[in-house]
Amino acid sequence: MNALLWLINTVIQLYIYVLVASAVLSWLVAFNVVNVRNPIVSQIGEFLYRVTEPALRPIRNLLPNLGGVDISPIILILLLLFAQKLIADLYIQLAF
Repeated sequence: MNALLWLINTVIQLYIYVLVASAVLSWLVAFNVVNVRNPIVSQIGEFLYRVTEPALRPIRNLLPNLGGVDISPIILILLLLFAQKLIADLYIQLAF
């Protein structure tokens, strides 16, 4: 059970890193720091979009329009951190 908990925590942590990378890349594209016509940047952006968009879309549908500000990655990261803590607490309660 300990190995399974480690695996779940690692996957959640990696997904949080992917969410942060996706947000940073979107900011870099918006401020014209990186060019999406570059094939490598385009492939990375497409990968990050395909991995994060299925989890972010339902949150975006629930949030009101905040103009140009997208806080859905922040909300998803908070939910993932909450899930990590909840899983760890449940494991500790079941173990003892």
